[in-house]
Amino acid sequence: MRLLETVAAHPYGAPAKQLARATGLALPTTYHLLRTLVHEGYLRRDKGLFFLGDAAERLSSSGAQEKRRGRVADALAQWRDSIGAPTYYAMYRDGEVEVLCVADSRESPAAEEWADFRETGHAHAIGQCLLSQLDEDARREYLARYPVQPLTPYTVRDGDALLRRLARVRRMEPVTERQEYALGTVCAAVPITVGTTAATVAISLPAHQADRLLPAAQRLQAEIGRHLGSLALSISI
Repeated sequence: MRLLETVAAHPYGAPAKQLARATGLALPTTYHLLRTLVHEGYLRRDKGLFFLGDAAERLSSSGAQEKRRGRVADALAQWRDSIGAPTYYAMYRDGEVEVLCVADSRESPAAEEWADFRETGHAHAIGQCLLSQLDEDARREYLARYPVQPLTPYTVRDGDALLRRLARVRRMEPVTERQEYALGTVCAAVPITVGTTAATVAISLPAHQADRLLPAAQRLQAEIGRHLGSLALSISI
């Protein structure tokens, strides 16, 4: 690890002897470790100088990704506590509805995923919000793979009805659904669009608190607006 850190501090490369001196390692040990790290792809050698390799770069990007994921999780937890509802972060990625992070608690438990969220985007607010951010061709492509199916008596009946509903959603308007995915649960999702990324932050509440849903969604949208600038680079996770 000291060798990797020392190589990283020399973007224009460093020879083995310099690395040995900088790390305090014996030269034979340094040569042995360098050969191993080059073989494994963590370093590369060019004209006697050592540089970080592809494997080390992947470790670096993985660490940055975890940091971004942590920032999103912290924001969700803050909004969960201030609004008093479980919060969800989801994206439409590679043609799929993906719930990437959930913040709930004993007092505010998350909705149970009793039917695969990816396949039931027509029924829950998360999926409807993500689909509303796509063009019609992309919506039809999703529905061709995951046709509308009734999950509760309140679920939209068919794909055409869903498409008409999505076409009426105004830009940046929260999307709500009441017991369409699960009886006893109401949900709202706030759209987030940064560049070409279609994303959403959502909340769920028990049906007997349905009167709280829209005010809570509007408060969530205001919170997102205040923090979106600092989260913009993190929401793509």
